[in-house]
Amino acid sequence: MFDLQNRIAVVTGASAGIGKATAEALASAGCNLILVARRLEKIEEFAQYLIEKYGVKCFCGKLDVRNRDDVERFFKNLPIDFAKVDILVNNAGLAKGMGPMHTNSVDDWETMIDTNVKGLLYVSRAVVPGMVERDRGHIINIGSIAGRGTYPGGGVYCATKHAVNAITNSLRKDLTNTSIRVSTVDPAFTETEFSIVRFDGDGEKAKKVYEGFEPLLAEDIADAILYVVTRPPHVTISDMVIYPTAQSDFHLVNRKN
Repeated sequence: MFDLQNRIAVVTGASAGIGKATAEALASAGCNLILVARRLEKIEEFAQYLIEKYGVKCFCGKLDVRNRDDVERFFKNLPIDFAKVDILVNNAGLAKGMGPMHTNSVDDWETMIDTNVKGLLYVSRAVVPGMVERDRGHIINIGSIAGRGTYPGGGVYCATKHAVNAITNSLRKDLTNTSIRVSTVDPAFTETEFSIVRFDGDGEKAKKVYEGFEPLLAEDIADAILYVVTRPPHVTISDMVIYPTAQSDFHLVNRKN
C-alpha cells in the first residue's frame, strides 16, 4: 500500500461533490492539499475543517480552470511547501443542458468543452512537468460512463468525456519512461450538484434523475480514488468504472417507483 502521509495532492473542483469528498478522503490518509475551485469562501471553510480534523496542511486558490493564464500563474506561484505535487485529481467538470444538438445552446457547448477538456489540459500542463522532473506522481482524471458511449441529448457532454479518456490514455503512453501513474475513474449516476448544474438550478428536474433507485454518492467515488492512489508503486489502476447496483447502462436503471 502506498503511504500518502505528507504527500501533496491537488484537487480541482474541490468545493462540492466528488472533489470535496475526495479531498477529505485524501486528508484522512495524511495528504496535504491544494484545493482549487471558483467558490473560494467554500473551500477556505472546508480547508479549516480538514486542518482541524486531520491535522493536514491546506492551500486554497480561487481558480476557474477555463482560464489558461490564471491556471499557469496559480501553479507557477505555489508556496514552496506545496510546490512539489505528488497527486493531481482533475475533477472539475460539468454538464450543461440536455437536448438535441441542433437546438442546444452553443454557449453550453463551450462551457463544457472549456471546463471538461481544455481546463483539464491546462491544469495537467501546469503540474505534470514537475512530476516528470522528480520522476514521481499520479494523475487521476475524473471521467464518466458518458466517455464510453453516447445517449440522446448528451452529445457534447459525451464528447468531452470521450476526450478525457483519450487524453488519459495518451498521457499514460507519453509517460511510459517515467515512474508516473495515470488513471481515470468513470462514475455512473452519482447524486451531487451535477444534475442541478445541468438543468440550470431546476431542483425538481434534477431530483427526478435519481428517483426510484439508490445512486452512487460522492463518498463512493472518493473511496475508489483513494484505493487507486494507494496501490503499491508498481501497480497502476488504469481505468475504473463504477455503477450503482441498480444501473447497468446509461438509462438502464431498475427504478422501483
